[in-house]
Amino acid sequence: MPTISPIALSATDSNTSQTLIAVKSKIGMIPNLFLTLANSPAALHGYLRLSESLGSGFLNTRQREIVALVVAQENGCQYCLSAHTAISKGAGLSDAEILSARFGTGAASKSNAIVSFSRKVVQKRGHLSAEDLEEVRRAGIDDGTVIEIIANVALNILTNYTNNLANTDVDFPLVEVEL
Repeated sequence: MPTISPIALSATDSNTSQTLIAVKSKIGMIPNLFLTLANSPAALHGYLRLSESLGSGFLNTRQREIVALVVAQENGCQYCLSAHTAISKGAGLSDAEILSARFGTGAASKSNAIVSFSRKVVQKRGHLSAEDLEEVRRAGIDDGTVIEIIANVALNILTNYTNNLANTDVDFPLVEVEL
């Protein structure tokens, strides 16, 4: 049972309502996460704006999903693991790639670097060593992409923490958290 309830669409202001209706027209549903974030229209709009901006950045959809899976796994967020497993499959990631992001390393060297670096950012709360940074650079990841990985980690921490606290009902095919 949710500890912070999703807000009813009818209870939102007109701007938030229009935003949520646009989400539904784009993806076919309004995820419970978005209805939970809608308790704070500023949080919902900020999340969506940052997500949209990062969607046109250096990381492609598959790479962004790899980051999301790593962060959800590290934070034990069942909602986000479930959502991003479904989204990852839609983006063309195989089951093996999804499991690799959650529990190991990516198959390709760049994917491996993204998985490893994302995990270190979460585990070390951003306090990475010069060697950690050099390692990701050796994999061909430039500083702009490093910043985007950090931004994607932060975006996913927002949703992980929200869902973990709110105990958001999962409205995607359920994926169990295995820590």
